[in-house]
Amino acid sequence: MTPRRKTLFISDLHLQASQPEITRQFLALLNRCDASVDALYILGDLFEAWIGDDDDTPFHREIIDALRSATAHGLPIYFLPGNRDFLIGKKFLRETGCRVLADETKIRLYDTHALLMHGDTLCTRDTAYLRWRKLSHNPVLHTLFFLILPLRLRRHIANKMRVKSEHYTKNTLPEIMDVTQAEVERVMVKHGVTVLIHGHTHRPGMHSFTINGTPATRLVLGAWHHQGSVLVWDEAGRNELKAIEFNRNIVL
Repeated sequence: MTPRRKTLFISDLHLQASQPEITRQFLALLNRCDASVDALYILGDLFEAWIGDDDDTPFHREIIDALRSATAHGLPIYFLPGNRDFLIGKKFLRETGCRVLADETKIRLYDTHALLMHGDTLCTRDTAYLRWRKLSHNPVLHTLFFLILPLRLRRHIANKMRVKSEHYTKNTLPEIMDVTQAEVERVMVKHGVTVLIHGHTHRPGMHSFTINGTPATRLVLGAWHHQGSVLVWDEAGRNELKAIEFNRNIVL
């Protein structure tokens, strides 16, 4: 029996050396991608923090080598930067063979048009974060005032920002950090799609609604803090958001 063809979507792995079980599960997922997998899409926050392509630690090298092996064996891997790893640059892409996508990328997913986003810009009530995002994504600022700094100093800044982010998350109402329906519908109408796939909010689920009387779906990818999470979309249009226990084999 010929395996069904499928496309995989993941996000918010937040890979870091201090969480080896998450890394092991991600590497297992890459190894599990056989010829039936048409593509793997990573929709941001693959890493807990990425402070520049020159941060060539053994941990980062392990991930880069695994991605390179997967793409070299014919697996197309698409990477859409998130709020934690938007500094990933040309060197990383060249060494891994991953293809970068812009936020708000429309793709043909078998017989469906789908819009891919990281998801942070959908959270329009989180005005403090959006102000920070606008500043931090300025290419002039993060080149002149961050990437030219020594690695040691960049690591120190990243650690301070991570602590600040954790404090902000704990002290901000959950509904503030979730998407707003009006923005979801606006961006879907803008791109002429009825399917939106994103991460960022760490609230996995499938949401059905209508836009001007037309059925629409928003699929939210899960974070990998306590278990793996992958959206499997097959050639027949069937889709399933799979939770993967870290101590179990991945079944796609």
